[in-house]
Amino acid sequence: MHHMEERRPDRQTSKEHTADKKPAREIQWSFDRNFQGWTCSQCEWNYPVPTLLNDPEAKNAYDRLASGKFREHKCADHPMRMTGVGPETFTSRIRKMVAHGYKPKDAVELVVQEVAIEYPNQPKILDQARAEGEDFLRRLRAGLI
Repeated sequence: MHHMEERRPDRQTSKEHTADKKPAREIQWSFDRNFQGWTCSQCEWNYPVPTLLNDPEAKNAYDRLASGKFREHKCADHPMRMTGVGPETFTSRIRKMVAHGYKPKDAVELVVQEVAIEYPNQPKILDQARAEGEDFLRRLRAGLI
């Protein structure tokens, strides 16, 4: 569940640095079985997506609101983020491929194909991979990532 790049609503950086020179915090899109929404890279702050939010314009408004809430939050008010040991999200796999030079649409298609091979006869997991891929492309088209 994590990670973004550049200064856009999807990756707002903060000037907050601690004495031990931790990297600037970032807003990150997280999507897994138990949670879907925005999180902070440094602490457990999160902004979950409302359950029935389906309209693209409403999703864009939600993203802008989350970005504002992220800028306002103070990491000291939340527990520090623990690094996950579970499987990476499909979105993070797509991001890694894009970071390595794949076109976003190609990265989505390849990840969906990989998931079909990795999880045969598990249509719910394949549907989740497709949904994450579509949402990634929507956010990209909207200029959020």
